[in-house]
Amino acid sequence: MTTSLAAVYDGTPNTIEVRRLEIPEPGPGEILVRNLGCTVCGSDIHTFSGRRTTPVPTILGHEMVGEILTLGEDAPTHDLAGAPLRPGDRVTWAIVASCGGCSLCVKGLPQKCKHAVKYGHIAFSPGRELFGGYAEHCLLARGSALMRIPDDMPLSVACPANCATGTAAAAIAAATEELGSLAGQAVCVLGLGLVGLTAGAMAHSAGAAAVVCVDPSAARRAVAPRFGVDACITPDALAETARETNGGDGFDTVIECAGPSANFLAALSAVRLGGTVVLVGSTYPDAPVAVQVDQIVRRNIRIRGIHNYTPADLRTAVGFLAQHHQRMPFAEVVGPWVPLREIHRALDTAAKAQTLRVGVTMRD
Repeated sequence: MTTSLAAVYDGTPNTIEVRRLEIPEPGPGEILVRNLGCTVCGSDIHTFSGRRTTPVPTILGHEMVGEILTLGEDAPTHDLAGAPLRPGDRVTWAIVASCGGCSLCVKGLPQKCKHAVKYGHIAFSPGRELFGGYAEHCLLARGSALMRIPDDMPLSVACPANCATGTAAAAIAAATEELGSLAGQAVCVLGLGLVGLTAGAMAHSAGAAAVVCVDPSAARRAVAPRFGVDACITPDALAETARETNGGDGFDTVIECAGPSANFLAALSAVRLGGTVVLVGSTYPDAPVAVQVDQIVRRNIRIRGIHNYTPADLRTAVGFLAQHHQRMPFAEVVGPWVPLREIHRALDTAAKAQTLRVGVTMRD
């Protein structure tokens, strides 16, 4: 087969066209994969609906797993964990391919590389169209960081690794930069989408003394305890819960994963003096909020913003899923699986948020 079925988004809200594109030969440092599945991330919905913009025309989708077909000259021969890479291997890869040499890469921000190739967010160029998940094939650019997927890990678990799970791993890493560990800490997670749910599971596995998650959805609060979360509360209960935490001091760490700007104020109020607030969810424009900056200064609050993640976080994400997916029901949060030819149905179903993820399969 010399063409690949792909869903092409041209920037027109709520419109996407399924058509065939030529499959390129991988160049130096590149890898061609056959996509096995891609889950629908919330950012795809924001783009598809017109709430956020992206370069077009493009192929959306980035939470994907593929099977290696062809390794280009000088392509990576091993993954981030040192495992060899061969045709036939199932792999996932960091959402951003980085050059490794620009000022941002050198400063430890490869996810913000000045020459980044960001999967699911790249406009077409001649012969280089297949850079997204809603297609039968994907071309992996030079500088892509890969992880092999264990044989026993289902696609429902593995596909979100290179977005939701990787981002949660980055949030946990930011939360532990000062103290080195979450062991013994009281952690609050705002938002029980897949990033928040995973962050709560990771905090629990890291030895947090208490993990409290906040979400207005009763259905999402009901699921979280199966992932190690100690308590799930509504937003209205957050202030009182914070007053009852750490002898009245508040949470050691608050991780915001939902996005509304008002959650920033809630996080500041809930964190203890000297605590850490990690902001993850605000990836789209929202109303500005008024902040009394002196309270941040006087309370010695540390604030970290996290967008995307580093290759090290992807390695952590896949390792975490490999260790815990059989006792934590990550496979159950994805469904239904919809054929690529019915991409409109997949996006519409995901927009209704009845499940945390909808899967797109390349099989009819």
